[in-house]
Amino acid sequence: MKKKQWQVMGFLAALLTASTAVGQSNYRDTIADIPFAFTVGNHTLPPGRYTVTRLSEQALKIVNSQNQGTFALNKRVEGRAPDSSKMVFHRYGNAYFLSEIWVSGSRTGAKVVRSRLEEELAGKQTEMEIAELQID
Repeated sequence: MKKKQWQVMGFLAALLTASTAVGQSNYRDTIADIPFAFTVGNHTLPPGRYTVTRLSEQALKIVNSQNQGTFALNKRVEGRAPDSSKMVFHRYGNAYFLSEIWVSGSRTGAKVVRSRLEEELAGKQTEMEIAELQID
C-alpha cells in the first residue's frame, strides 16, 4: 500500500513539474520600472523596479529588488499581439490597480483578478481610467 502511495505522489510531482515548465515556456520574466504605488490583490506595493514571473497559467509572482511583492491570480486572455510589452493599470483617482500584462509578439496576455478594493471602487461608480506602461 505504501509503495502505491509513493508511486502516486511521484506521478503527481512529475505532472506538476511538467505543467509548470509548459506554462513558463512561452513567457519570460518581465521587468518593469513602475513610477507609482499600485495594488495587486490585497497588497499595495511602492514604486520601483519589479520582476513579474509567470508561475503557472493562473498565477504570477511580482517582486522588487527589496524582495517586496506578492502573488497574483490571473486568467489567460487573447488579443492582438502588442509591438512592445506592457502593463495595464486601472486608475481610480490616485489609486492604481494592476489589470493586465502583455508580452511583445504574444497574442496571449494575463488578466489579473480584481481585488476586493477595486471591486468596491468600481461598484461605487468611481471613474476609472486606463494607464498603460510600456516595458522592456
